[in-house]
Amino acid sequence: MTEAEKLNNAQQTSEKPENISILINLCSANADFFAKDSSENGQRLYISFLAIIDALNLLYPRVLDIEHRVSEFDLDENTPGNGYRSFLNVYKISIGYTIDLCQRIIWRKNSILFRKTVLTKELESCAQLMSSLCTCFKHLETMMSWSEDGNIFSENRSMEDMISVCQNVNQYCFYGRLLGFQFCDSLKNVLQFIALSMAIFSEAYYSEGSLISKATNSFMTTTKYITDPEQRAKRIVNISKNANVDFCKAFWFLSESELMNQLPSVVSPNVAVCKVISIAPEPMSLNINGKEIDIPVPNSYLGPRPIQVRLISYEQRQGMLGSKNKTNLPPPSKALLVHCHGGGFVAQSSKSHEGYLRDWAKNLNIPIMSIDYSLAPEAPFPRAHEEVFYAYCWALKNHQFLGSSGEKIITAGDSAGANLLLSLILKCIHTGVPTPHGMFAAYVPTLVKFVPSPARLLCMMDPLLPFGFLMRCLKAYACPQDAKQIPNGTTSPSGNNFHSDDSESFEEVSESDLAELQAHKSPVSEASDTLTYGSLNSANLDDLDNKVDLTSVEIEKSQKLMADIVHKYVLGRDYLGSAFSSKFFTSPVRVGESDTETDGTKTSLVDMESTSSSTPDTSFQNRLYGFVSGIKGHFSKMLGERGLSGAEKLLETDRPNAVWEDLCFPVPNNPYLSPYCASDEDLKKFPPTKILTVQLDPCLDDCVMFAKKLRRLGNDVHLDILEGLPHGFLNFSLISKDAHEGSKLCVQRMKELLDLGPVLK
Repeated sequence: MTEAEKLNNAQQTSEKPENISILINLCSANADFFAKDSSENGQRLYISFLAIIDALNLLYPRVLDIEHRVSEFDLDENTPGNGYRSFLNVYKISIGYTIDLCQRIIWRKNSILFRKTVLTKELESCAQLMSSLCTCFKHLETMMSWSEDGNIFSENRSMEDMISVCQNVNQYCFYGRLLGFQFCDSLKNVLQFIALSMAIFSEAYYSEGSLISKATNSFMTTTKYITDPEQRAKRIVNISKNANVDFCKAFWFLSESELMNQLPSVVSPNVAVCKVISIAPEPMSLNINGKEIDIPVPNSYLGPRPIQVRLISYEQRQGMLGSKNKTNLPPPSKALLVHCHGGGFVAQSSKSHEGYLRDWAKNLNIPIMSIDYSLAPEAPFPRAHEEVFYAYCWALKNHQFLGSSGEKIITAGDSAGANLLLSLILKCIHTGVPTPHGMFAAYVPTLVKFVPSPARLLCMMDPLLPFGFLMRCLKAYACPQDAKQIPNGTTSPSGNNFHSDDSESFEEVSESDLAELQAHKSPVSEASDTLTYGSLNSANLDDLDNKVDLTSVEIEKSQKLMADIVHKYVLGRDYLGSAFSSKFFTSPVRVGESDTETDGTKTSLVDMESTSSSTPDTSFQNRLYGFVSGIKGHFSKMLGERGLSGAEKLLETDRPNAVWEDLCFPVPNNPYLSPYCASDEDLKKFPPTKILTVQLDPCLDDCVMFAKKLRRLGNDVHLDILEGLPHGFLNFSLISKDAHEGSKLCVQRMKELLDLGPVLK
């Protein structure tokens, strides 16, 4: 570095905050040292340090511009939070991370244990991160110039404007070695595991040929994702760009495997009641103040079909379904919680959210009715909206069978489920049905339209909700013209019968068959000894415990078949499980926080046999590669020479404009779809509303703007914004201390709506 460059850096450093000055000085000192190192890694380190300095000099003025106006977009001075603040926080975290790395290099550069190759790649990732953040802040400045009067949404801008912003951001650095750096420590390993599982699962999902060849190809190609974070990053970004909504459904479906279905009953609090009830699609009316209000049976796309709900209660109460002939039961609860699960409108069920619902049932000590609405794209808008409204009205009329007197009914949901509950309130207002006494919404999308906002730009670095996934889920739900009607609810859009015979051999299960299992409503198989099935109809309520919902049993069989295929023939877990354990969990762990094997599920698995991970075997990698090399020739001879698999083609083919071309479509301006678009007259009638979101949530601005609108209209609204947690954190409350603390805050807000006193321990 020349004397003129050093003087210029010294002048610029003196004007910057302390942490920026420290980082520039560290980079300058390291650059001077490695400038004399003629090795390849030495020169790469030298260039990376200079690149970080250059990026900081470009980035810092843009950061100052954003900081100058960021408070304009907060809800109020006591609730600082919006998409601009989120990026400022990511910027600060990245500075701290890079400072730590530079200090490590300074301390170890003369040591014989200096891992130059590893640290070179890590520093290059930091340099790319700074460069990508510089691009993001450039776009944030543009978005801020579009915003007026504290309106975060640039509603006068088109989808093309949003695409032009996202298209230029280099996403690879966010999904490689630095994946999850912006989140709390208790979730970083979990998010890395999920990202790795996504890459591995994509190999199985897109591989061509028979199930045996798929399993072989998948096993032989997944080792690169374990050992090479850059390959993983490339894979995840290309999946986000090119994978369709069926892949999203298939991957998220893994969270409902048999092993994950058993997890809540093992780790969560025991509950007295956890049963699935099937509500018959019959004509229904409510008598409200002497006036009969007819409730329409859901009919869109699928025709009349039973609606499944899950009843969860910490205590069995008088009048509750299944309590016949039982004595000494506590009286009905004064309150009832109606819940809707998240999942992007396309995946998951009450079962996949049962972990935190059991905890809520204990701490609130009221019955919870969670609605399993039909999923897109087979059941796009407004099918789920119709089903949620019908199920809510049924609860109003039959609350005694749920163990409640119905004196106070509140609703609670996360993500897509919270959106459906907000639209439920609007429907109640329009039809004259009593609204809930309160509403709790977690990280809820309130504007299902493609308008630019800074929080939505967070999708460029989100490991759980990449931009392509978010857009395709919204498209699947919001564009019903792409869906096909399914007469009588028996045939899928592809014409295949949904309830396949579980006696079918694995070789006969085609990829379209697997997609069919994944495309419909998430399964509701049960493993807890407290679970029963019920088919509810108005003619025979008292005999509920003697009935079995055959549809649920068939879905359970189909799900078990899918789980067996994935576990045994696709993911090769006997070998990869050890790899994951050695790679990611090398320090002592507690039950509920470790991954001792992998089955491709979305959340971390639990080893109930051990309380600590084993010491990593340094020869494991060599043995793994040896095994792969040994079987590769054998399978090549057996299967013959093969070209690139579908997975490899998707990996190697970079179609930069594909996602943008697929996602340029109009979204209906419907308040039932986007509650933010509801009229002021309707929003004034909303009940007390508690909204909780997280600083790194792509839906953060939706929550802030909806709370602003309710506050302006004089409504009772409260907004919480948590740090360090991802969208969907409630699903990780069993394995993350920080997520569990967030779930406890959710309980506290619901207790405030119910006014039930202190939270139970």
